Amino acid sequence: MDAIKKKMQAMKLEKDNAMDRADLAELQGRDANLRAEKAEEEVRALQKKIQQVENDLDVVQESLGQANTKLEEKDKALQNAEGEVAALNRRIQLIEEDLERSEERLKTATAKLEEAVHAADESERMRKVLENRSMSD
Repeated sequence: MDAIKKKMQAMKLEKDNAMDRADLAELQGRDANLRAEKAEEEVRALQKKIQQVENDLDVVQESLGQANTKLEEKDKALQNAEGEVAALNRRIQLIEEDLERSEERLKTATAKLEEAVHAADESERMRKVLENRSMSD
């Protein structure tokens, strides 16, 4: 009987240990479930933040695309304006060169005209001198 009692006590002790282990496992299971729920909440919150960041990224990328398009348009306009300025500068240079040539031709023509006027005056004076001589003869 003692053996049965010992066996019963051993079994009771084993049962108590098993119950303690079961309680501990249940407690650990609940803790694990709570940690899992918190982790899932964090994952959902992070996914929500990721979604928001992706949306912000899309908006920023769209704005960047528009800004790049505007920049390209402004660059083209600048290049066109620079081309026009270069063409106008070249035209100004050509006109200035033409003006210099025209002024030189005017100067030459004026000098020739003065010579012609001087020659005409000399001829007129000689005509009068000859006329006076022929009248006095």
